[in-house]
Amino acid sequence: MFNPDPSSKPVNPKLPKDVIMMVEKNNLVMAIKTLAQDENISMDEAKVRIDAYETALKVKQQQKLNTIANKQGISNHAISFDRKQETKEELESGKLIKTRVKTTKQTQDFKDLQQGVDSQLNNLGYKKPLMPYWTKRLLLIVVIMAGLFWILWRVFG
Repeated sequence: MFNPDPSSKPVNPKLPKDVIMMVEKNNLVMAIKTLAQDENISMDEAKVRIDAYETALKVKQQQKLNTIANKQGISNHAISFDRKQETKEELESGKLIKTRVKTTKQTQDFKDLQQGVDSQLNNLGYKKPLMPYWTKRLLLIVVIMAGLFWILWRVFG
């Protein structure tokens, strides 16, 4: 890597494995201290390098999640790291959010999941049955009970 200032220390973009493990376990303070001691750099420089590694890791995770979501037909909005989490007050307030109707977080997540499942089933060529399985089962139970009632009514009636 070209270094325009030869008097400055060479930049080592790689982190040691033990520091990487600490960062992945969210033990940032210990990771900063260890990196600063191992490489004889200041705590600020160690923090900058660890922050850079963390953002690169989050970007890589987000890209993986986006590719998985695209394969499954889930919108990217449902799995975004960088969006602000909606608080309870925001959900209960009458404030409308742009480009969508006011809904709770749970119903929005469920709608996203439903759309993803529906698109995946459409990609597979699956057609929904006319009558769901539970209604068929309920209808069968009602028919059997009506038949038993009719038989008992004829025998004892």
